[in-house]
Amino acid sequence: MTTSPHPDLAEERAYLARAYEHLAAMRDRAGLAATMAESASTAVDSAIAQAHLAHRHRSLDTDVAGLAFGRLDGEDGSTWYVGRRHVEDERSDPVVVDWRAPVSTPFYRATAADPLDLRRRRRFLMTGRELDDLFDEVFDDPDSVDAAHHGGIPDPLLVELERSRTGAMRDIVATIAAEQDVVIRAPLDTCLVVQGGPGTGKTAVGLHRAAFLLYEHRPRLDREGVLVVGPNPLFLRYIAQVLPSLGEAATRQSTVERLVSGPVGRVRAFDTPAVARLKGDARMAVVLSRAARQHLRPPTDDLAIPTPWGRVRLTADAVAAAVEEIVERGVPFATGRTAFRTRLARLARQAHEAVRGDDAVPSDAFETTWRANAEANAMAGRIWPPLSAPALVKRVLTGRTALRRAAEGVLGPDEQQALLRKGGRRLEDEPWTLAELVLVDEAEALLNGVSRTYGHVVVDEAQDLSAMELRAVARRCPGRSMTILGDLAQATAPGAQSSWDDVVAALGSPATASVEELELGYRVPAPILDVANRLLPTVAPGVRPARSVRLEGRSPEVVGCPSPEALVGAVVERAAELAGTWSSVGVVVPEELAGPVGQALVEADVRFGSSARSGGDAAVTLLVPPEAKGLEFDAVVVAEPATFLADGTTGGRLLYIALTRAVQELTVVHAAPLPTALGG
Repeated sequence: MTTSPHPDLAEERAYLARAYEHLAAMRDRAGLAATMAESASTAVDSAIAQAHLAHRHRSLDTDVAGLAFGRLDGEDGSTWYVGRRHVEDERSDPVVVDWRAPVSTPFYRATAADPLDLRRRRRFLMTGRELDDLFDEVFDDPDSVDAAHHGGIPDPLLVELERSRTGAMRDIVATIAAEQDVVIRAPLDTCLVVQGGPGTGKTAVGLHRAAFLLYEHRPRLDREGVLVVGPNPLFLRYIAQVLPSLGEAATRQSTVERLVSGPVGRVRAFDTPAVARLKGDARMAVVLSRAARQHLRPPTDDLAIPTPWGRVRLTADAVAAAVEEIVERGVPFATGRTAFRTRLARLARQAHEAVRGDDAVPSDAFETTWRANAEANAMAGRIWPPLSAPALVKRVLTGRTALRRAAEGVLGPDEQQALLRKGGRRLEDEPWTLAELVLVDEAEALLNGVSRTYGHVVVDEAQDLSAMELRAVARRCPGRSMTILGDLAQATAPGAQSSWDDVVAALGSPATASVEELELGYRVPAPILDVANRLLPTVAPGVRPARSVRLEGRSPEVVGCPSPEALVGAVVERAAELAGTWSSVGVVVPEELAGPVGQALVEADVRFGSSARSGGDAAVTLLVPPEAKGLEFDAVVVAEPATFLADGTTGGRLLYIALTRAVQELTVVHAAPLPTALGG
């Protein structure tokens, strides 16, 4: 940090003030244009124009913190201010260029070794709309570049990392690192898998990639849409403001549960981990496909159907061949059913003409009469009957014979027995689990196709999705333009992934798939990350530990309690203390302690949120580790680490998650002996 104001500080403050004025003028012009669109010549023209201009007006919100966060001075004498929005003056000359524009790329990638034709990069340190300071990197002066960095990262980034957290994720557009920028600017047609440890910014990278693609491919993605899939509603609330802060609000956010709950509603029951893992296995797609196929009943005897022109005889072989030919096309079941009826009418006309002659009845008249023939329709319905997705899944899960026929050679006898359960009296009463809703979604696509697809899909915490859940997401992105984010060291759900190759396979093995790894952690300080990384050789030996660029920071504090009874009070006391210092405090506890700690927080009059009650809105948030994935807090209290480790590898990964949520201060409270990896 400089000890005296930069000599250009006043000049740059004046420039940024004018930039805000130009942005306000652009917003006024857009508002005027929207008003004029109301008088367009036709209702259709007016609706289209107003929709476009309303989006334009929203994107020009003047309440933008840090409108410009840097400046580039080229060797050719050019100067560009880089920021969150494109701003132009009344002559349409650029005042600020959007961070996604090609001219902005050197802001993120220029180095002393390769300045990318820059003479100087200037970084702004801002609080809201106010410019506090600025930092210059003059590329023909190595001392200048080094002076603006500590530990290899720019001062402004260190300042940003030290800022207190709120209940919502902020964008990182001013501090994107070069390795992150490579991921963000990857082409639209890429299925990009991003492995990143805690604090590497993979969630922010995924959201910024969505914003970049919306900028680069606006017409297409406005038409096709962008979907962001997160692990739970609390996480979605946490990231909700990132894209709007970048001027992008036209995206849908969802969990997998919301995505698949359409045909039958919400989750009503829960599987054991072993059963959930089995229902999430990719082999279930084969079972459902075979079950649907076995619903067809080609005739074994020839058919004779009365018509006004006499009986029409159809051979069993011809009808069976028609069924098989349509099945081989791979069309949805309902589409195949319609195609079969059309094919049956054509076969009947050909059979009739073979007996009566080509000109016996006009073909159109014959087929129209045939389609109205009750007996012909009944016969077609018996051969290719209607089928609903919930009914198909219920039949497989509750019918021993149906399951055996569909799963023979695919699932073993013990696996088939594990799948079977008692069915509800009515289809509406079925006790669907989440894994079963995913099966219903698979069946719905098998029978009726996919009703809603997207041009790009971002999936966070993807390591926790089963193969069937990954298939459900992939179906909604036929072009496989996807950003898949995760950390294999945090895979804890039933059916979770142990290999990104397996993930790519579940997504359909798109030819454009590639895997990138983010190695540098920017959020979690090294003293905390180094302690958490001690768990990796045991719980995730194949995962490379992340390295923190924040070499300095507070070491974790360990609080020992004399008894289990004293532990809950110590956790609450420490959370209350930290809430007096920091804006956001996470309390991460084992499942069995969530109730007692929550009750103690209430009794101590500590306002707190949880996944079930306005998590993120209060200074203190009470969580179990699966709910904490992807979240960050200034300070974190982790209770009783030995309890996590009692659950083997999964428990160890849950503890790893808990320990890596803090970006400033971590406290570990224990009554049981501290695990060896944590210094016990």
